[in-house]
Amino acid sequence: MPDLAQVTEHIRGAVGDNSGLGKTVKLDLGDVGKIFIDGASVPNSVSNDDKPADATVSMKWDDFIALSEGKLDPMMAFMQGKLKIAGDMMIAQKLAPLLKR
Repeated sequence: MPDLAQVTEHIRGAVGDNSGLGKTVKLDLGDVGKIFIDGASVPNSVSNDDKPADATVSMKWDDFIALSEGKLDPMMAFMQGKLKIAGDMMIAQKLAPLLKR
């Protein structure tokens, strides 16, 4: 199973210089840590900072890994309460392609 640093690096590569998000998103993975995607800056950046974001996606690490591997459907995770979104839900929906492994 990958660790936070590996996942952060993978997302950094997927985001690139311009993710098209145009906003900021924070992945809150509980005790494991956070991943902050700044899609508003040029170039875009990805870090493990805990900053305010336009949207915050909260979920457990194991659920996040299952989601990124395609073993957990994002809509089902949301409906089951495994995935919570605070803020702009439209931005969170644009995240899916960036999280696939």
